[in-house]
Amino acid sequence: MDAAIVILYFVTIFAVGLRARPRGAVTADEYFLSSRSLRWPSVAVSTIATNIHAGHFMGMAGGAYLFGLAQANQEINALVGIFMAAFFFVPLYLRRRVTTISQFFESKFGPRVALVYSILMMLLYGFMYLGSALFWAAWAADGAFSDSLSFLSADRTTRIVILIVALGLFSALYTALGGMRAVVRTDWVQFALLISGGLILVWVAVEAVGGWSQLWSDGRERMHLHLPSDHPTIPWTALLGMNLLNLNYWGANQIILQRALAAQDLRQAQLGLLVGGILKYIVVAAVIVPGIALATLHGENSLADPDRAYIVLLNELLPAGVRGLLLCGLFASLMSTVDSILNSISTLWSVDIYRRHLRPDAPDARVVAMAKRSIGVALLAGITFACFQLYVKTENPGFPLTHWFNELSYYAKNGFVLLIAAAAFLVNPSRRLVFFTLLASVALTFLVRLALPETNYYVRTSWVILSTFAVVAVPTWIRSGWRLPPGRLFQAASPGVARFGLALLGSLLVCHVVFH
Repeated sequence: MDAAIVILYFVTIFAVGLRARPRGAVTADEYFLSSRSLRWPSVAVSTIATNIHAGHFMGMAGGAYLFGLAQANQEINALVGIFMAAFFFVPLYLRRRVTTISQFFESKFGPRVALVYSILMMLLYGFMYLGSALFWAAWAADGAFSDSLSFLSADRTTRIVILIVALGLFSALYTALGGMRAVVRTDWVQFALLISGGLILVWVAVEAVGGWSQLWSDGRERMHLHLPSDHPTIPWTALLGMNLLNLNYWGANQIILQRALAAQDLRQAQLGLLVGGILKYIVVAAVIVPGIALATLHGENSLADPDRAYIVLLNELLPAGVRGLLLCGLFASLMSTVDSILNSISTLWSVDIYRRHLRPDAPDARVVAMAKRSIGVALLAGITFACFQLYVKTENPGFPLTHWFNELSYYAKNGFVLLIAAAAFLVNPSRRLVFFTLLASVALTFLVRLALPETNYYVRTSWVILSTFAVVAVPTWIRSGWRLPPGRLFQAASPGVARFGLALLGSLLVCHVVFH
């Protein structure tokens, strides 16, 4: 029954993706940004569906199993980045009607900086993030269906590699055919599945513990957002680094913001992002609560591999049929992330590299054709990194991949924070200084890691971001004075939207006070 439900899911998604594909000749604006026609519900659902992938269910649930509610900091503090994106950064992008974030950076810092940003984004997301999403989905599928999938191979590693390739090819096919429109349409189906499946598991896991009051009583020591400053993984001092990095993830990230760039207007973009912030709370419930419940149920009998916490929950608590529905949620989280990454990578390549530097006179049809070809290259890179993650996990099953992956990705992300902060908050910084500081941020991240190996990686990240920003900001302030860029830094489509954003930010503060 579980297998039949999963097969029905894949058939449905493929049908929806094909039905959404544009007919006839397609313009670049239509293929990459759905003709800038998205309303706020689509912006909200597609943005959060892109944000959530199988790694959330697997890695984040494993983190909650180990560290309790403190793992939720990586989710709920996204509200800071969402607020900044909605009111500080997205208005700048929409005012210039850019297709990619690189075009905005080029207007601020010149073509060299924009080119470096595009290349780093393609490497980071086309290689690491795509590979991570494929790995987690294949890992989960084998964990739940190892007996049923034995026909692929008796060897577990070989089975997972086959699943990685198959899942990647499936997502790439409908993404290439349908572009942004297919991505958004399928994201609606996938978001409904991943959220409904996640909430079902919350209910089942809490009931297994004995109810909410029993979960609170038995797991009280796990119900703290703030762990001691000497905690090796998530100390409370890591909050600064998390929030600085959220400026990049939510405010200068092509993969996430492509939906906001495709919105009808500023109001639709801002409402979509803010409603997405509300949905982040649901994600916390769907991912973090089951992990805490499992830790409470197991007591002293800890899992050898915490990254299998979600699969253990599925196998121990759910009957056939219901387990298939939740696996559809896992696959939905994969597809919504993979198709968005592939669509955005193809946008960066064809708009920022091909049309900007290689063929400036290329017609739209040629640009779209190059975008579709780039999807295959990105898929190959992602499959390569997925296999590398499989090797790391196989060699050390107890190794939690989530925080290792985060630290590895910050070599590029630290520089992205520098770019968006300098672009939004400094008046005419030196383009040459920004360029060389961006490059130096990668080396500095490595050197700080060597010099302070025992310091939490979020804390190290804070030092790198603040120091690189100071390198650019101090000379700028000396030359131009302590001035902010002209115009309104904070821009809301209406007073009501502004109040909505402030209320959402206030809810985050309440969470930190209540669950201190």
